Amino acid sequence: MIRKETGLFLLIVVTGAITAAINPQFLSQVNLVNLANQIGLFGLLAIGLGIVIITGGIDLSVGSMLALLGILFLDLLVEYEIAWPLAAMATVLAGGILGTLHGLLITRLQLQPFVVTLCGLLIYRGTARWYTEDSTRGFGYAGGYEWLEWLASGRTWNIPHSFIFFVLVALFTAVLIHKSVFGRYLFAIGKNEEAARYSGLPTNLVITSAYAISGILTGISAMAFVFYTQSVSPSAHGNFYELYAIAAAVLGGCSLRGGEGSVLGIVLGTVLLQVLQNLVNMLGIPSSLNFAVMGAVILLGVIADREIQRRRQAAIGRKQLEQRTLAGTRSPA
Repeated sequence: MIRKETGLFLLIVVTGAITAAINPQFLSQVNLVNLANQIGLFGLLAIGLGIVIITGGIDLSVGSMLALLGILFLDLLVEYEIAWPLAAMATVLAGGILGTLHGLLITRLQLQPFVVTLCGLLIYRGTARWYTEDSTRGFGYAGGYEWLEWLASGRTWNIPHSFIFFVLVALFTAVLIHKSVFGRYLFAIGKNEEAARYSGLPTNLVITSAYAISGILTGISAMAFVFYTQSVSPSAHGNFYELYAIAAAVLGGCSLRGGEGSVLGIVLGTVLLQVLQNLVNMLGIPSSLNFAVMGAVILLGVIADREIQRRRQAAIGRKQLEQRTLAGTRSPA
């Protein structure tokens, strides 16, 4: 993974240098702060989805869940005037419950993750639109949560809090994924779920936990996005955000087959994706082509993963052949 992550870092540097050469405004303080904020906002989604992808799963409902949880959070604050700590905990808890539900449907009923989360995408979006009657929710003239707004969308030493929180979550997740038993279980299940089950690993619990973590991070992200946009349109808020998360995870080395990936790779993938989006904006390319950029990024990531897997299998085959040949030459006649 080190070589892949080093390559990602170099690609980020080269892309940033090209963008700065084309438009020096790329290195302006305003643009860099905005870029850091975008990285922080979408990075939380990417980390959550990356954990799911490592297990060999997928979550297509992230964008719709983001909209539904954002509306829940706004209504708790504005309509029901619930204290913001309780509203925040309720939003995160709701995200965890929805993620857990996904995991249970996948593990207990043996449903495909694609089907479960695709249905979630439709259900959450439809519920959000029905509940709000397709009207936009916002803060209006409500107040009393200025400190929370500063915490979610403010800056410290001119660094967006969303980016700082993203880095902290990434560090915690890196320890969880790469230094704990839970992390080893994740990779083992992603490599071969059936073999992991026969080895005595609690596969159902680990997979369900992965989806629950993704839901919790989506709940946290939902609150950050609410303060970033200041309103939630149920028909548009969070549309295709799952693609940003998938693209960042795939760019960062998470194989869609499962069993591969790293938190550092996901972080670098998120940075590269946002730098590419920034490049599109700097070049004056229509924003409608953002989705084309994402599609191309995912496709290139899958092709690269396929090529790496093919070369790895070929290298393993050659090594085994050499070992058999060496053993044959040493055996007595």
